[in-house]
Amino acid sequence: MSRRAVLLDRVTDAGYAAGWRAVRLLPEPVARAVFAGGGAAAAARRGGRGVRQLRANLDVVTGGRATDAELDALTRRAMGSYARYWQEAFRLPVLDTGRVVAHSTLVGREHLEAARARGRGIVIALPHSGNWDAAGVWLVRWLGGPFVTVAERLRPESLFRRFVAYREGLGMRVVPLTGGERPSATVLKEWLTAGGTTCLLVDRDLSGAGVAVEFFGRRTTMPGGPALLAAQTGATLLPAVCQFDGAGWRFVVHPPVPVDGPGRLRDRVTTAMQQVADAFAATIAERPEDWHVLGRIWPEVGPEGRPAPGPADATRAVTG
Repeated sequence: MSRRAVLLDRVTDAGYAAGWRAVRLLPEPVARAVFAGGGAAAAARRGGRGVRQLRANLDVVTGGRATDAELDALTRRAMGSYARYWQEAFRLPVLDTGRVVAHSTLVGREHLEAARARGRGIVIALPHSGNWDAAGVWLVRWLGGPFVTVAERLRPESLFRRFVAYREGLGMRVVPLTGGERPSATVLKEWLTAGGTTCLLVDRDLSGAGVAVEFFGRRTTMPGGPALLAAQTGATLLPAVCQFDGAGWRFVVHPPVPVDGPGRLRDRVTTAMQQVADAFAATIAERPEDWHVLGRIWPEVGPEGRPAPGPADATRAVTG
């Protein structure tokens, strides 16, 4: 690794470390204002690649029916929601767990209860929406113990360890997607076979080796891991979507997706992941600003999307 790359890694890690310390020290209203009014508004004004890709993604979610002005406003709200996620991520370790639980609303609790009553494992598949870490805090309390999740390995390694420590501090058990002592799939299978619960974010196919699904009317791929693990271990597969709800949080759990039956395993996995994608789309469409995907989901939908407003237009829209 070059000296410049090493320096950049150190700066990145130091920046996150400073953010974690500073946000915890700030009064909560001040922290919210800094992230929403400062970070989100500034990002919207700059209109960088990630913001433009988010705008293009939201154009798909809304079926291309939004006017440019409506799409711009939706993108600003989405950036504010994304900023809120990060503000809460930095503060969650010092928030009272009871407060998170008390201000959380769960829709579809009966599906979780029924899955738990089966005495088998539970696979919860989620998109990048709302605050999935807050949902994790609620789930740890409900389970009375940890669940397992998988973390993408970040650069630098010190930053990856920082995020692992953060989530384990919230009561989760984290295994690396790659580079662990044992393959993550092996760890997950053992955990589920023993009746444990796992939560997996699956609306982005980082490996490029996922199964083909239709998502908001367009073809894309999603990791087949949730359905495959459920089929291999007898676990219940539940799609779930996290959203913000005023000052609190809302978690929507959909009915279980069947993974057994006749036919080839791969076909059953593909069918199951299509049902997961359909469940995601139904709930995301209700509040699309809480879906935080600043990366490319559909091959034909790039950051150019519809023409974005010029800097002056964006500044007037954000401030007025």
